[in-house]
Amino acid sequence: MYTIPPKKMLILNILDILRKYSDENHRLSAKEIGDLLAAEYSQKVDRKAIKRNLMNLLDFGYELEFTESKRTGKNGEVETIYTDWYFVREFTDSEIRLLIDSLLFSKTISYNQRKEIIEKLKGLSSSYFQSRVGHIRTLPMDLSANNQIFYTIDILDEAITLGLQVKFVYAEYGIDKKLYPRKNDDGTVKSYTVSPYQMVATNGRYYLICNRTGYPEVSNYRVDRIMNITITDQPILPLKNLEGYKNGLDLPKHMAEHVYMFSGKSVCCTFYARRYLISEVIDWFGESAQLREIDNDTVQVDVNVNEKAMYCWLIQYGEHTEVIAPQELRDKVAAAVLQIAEKYSAK
Repeated sequence: MYTIPPKKMLILNILDILRKYSDENHRLSAKEIGDLLAAEYSQKVDRKAIKRNLMNLLDFGYELEFTESKRTGKNGEVETIYTDWYFVREFTDSEIRLLIDSLLFSKTISYNQRKEIIEKLKGLSSSYFQSRVGHIRTLPMDLSANNQIFYTIDILDEAITLGLQVKFVYAEYGIDKKLYPRKNDDGTVKSYTVSPYQMVATNGRYYLICNRTGYPEVSNYRVDRIMNITITDQPILPLKNLEGYKNGLDLPKHMAEHVYMFSGKSVCCTFYARRYLISEVIDWFGESAQLREIDNDTVQVDVNVNEKAMYCWLIQYGEHTEVIAPQELRDKVAAAVLQIAEKYSAK
């Protein structure tokens, strides 16, 4: 401290001491609070003043915990002792750690933005927690170069609330790993106008569920690839006007059917999978997947799923699965497998 703070700041300084140096496992006595006040704020305060200000904090609604006990003095008078003070926080350390881990593995938020938010989250706990998470690091490699993401989320929130369409540029990566706006055949920047319905998080990324003007189906766009977004004055196309959404958006069903968040139609798909793949099937398709035992090593799975996503999933797990229906999807997978085999056999 460059100057000794005035006495009226005492209650705020005590609150700051509790926030920084106390938690359920690190409780402070009035003497310890006094020592910290002297060390950090050059304030020498007696215990009665500390106790009085602690009680005032309780009266003001701050959630503090303490231990209350009785002590008999030399003159026989019974005195109430308050000690073991600590600040009760809105988030537990394990909850903050979970939030930090979620940020570390985010594929949407840039490295610098993650670092800034993590510092804010660490400030929600005591200094003891901050020392325990000091070793946590995330890789500096950062492909998400779109620093507009928080602005984009704010605009989308507002547009969804107001029921208005939005207009934006959609970007994709070039060979230099930088984002560039998609372009039309004539070289001009391509513009997208959509009716936004919902934002969702899956596989570490944010997606916008919407309908692109002039198209009959629901589309999914990566929020971190949306740039230069603006709200228009045009009302959204009601979701119930789209085929298959008469009753609105069933989000769990939508997410289960769009495992890779591709746009397009969903189909009823039947495939065989090895029994050891059941956990993967549930992870990807949720509890809506219908399972039936074929033999000791094989189960039949029936799911409603986006056709493009199912195609990619079957290629990914091709060694452990066999698609039975629809026949068109089976033919596509078979053709892809032959092409892959030809590439490798040629070498």
